[in-house]
Amino acid sequence: MKTTTITVQEKLVPVYIDAENTQPAQKMLRLLTSALDNKLTNGKRALKNCISSLISIEIVGSEAILHSYRESDTLALSLY
Repeated sequence: MKTTTITVQEKLVPVYIDAENTQPAQKMLRLLTSALDNKLTNGKRALKNCISSLISIEIVGSEAILHSYRESDTLALSLY
């Protein structure tokens, strides 16, 4: 599993990328940041709450699992 960080709403969030992903890590990170930016502007309140309380992100295949402080706010987000 590869580990890196991205900045989401001015805070660093660790991102764990499954080593078996066939896509390059940089492409997955670009897709992730694009999807998060889009959801912050156009998403529903539950998704915005999840993003605002992110503690880590796990990318498995083409999905990003957004882990937040409250387990009930954890969501899966498709990157494609």
